[in-house]
Amino acid sequence: MENTFQITYKINSEISPEDMSAVFKASGINRPSDDLQRLQRMIEHADIIITASANEKIVGIARALTDFSYSCYLSDLAVDKAYQKTGIGKELVRLVQEQIGEEATLILLASPVAMEYYPKIGFEKIENGFKILRKR
Repeated sequence: MENTFQITYKINSEISPEDMSAVFKASGINRPSDDLQRLQRMIEHADIIITASANEKIVGIARALTDFSYSCYLSDLAVDKAYQKTGIGKELVRLVQEQIGEEATLILLASPVAMEYYPKIGFEKIENGFKILRKR
């Protein structure tokens, strides 16, 4: 896509589960996109939600959980495939970092298909993590 569009970023503005679902589906990210009640809870319990819009359509989202003083988990970073490789993801991450300040470490779990992307936008790979996988 030719970069002739204007992107507007909004910090902690309202987003509907339907809009979140649409950007998740358009990005290819693996999320419970058809479970609108679950998406609503994801919205309600996030500490930071930053959206990127083009022509009033949300084309990117960053959603994070944080204490604003030590750590921040970037739980979602999704950009519509039609707008990928235009700097939107990098800007969403920069805006999250701006919100959390210099004391908090930004961490995330990357999809296998995104493992090469994150080092390109400033993330350092870590090997000292563990998880207990969700049941559904």
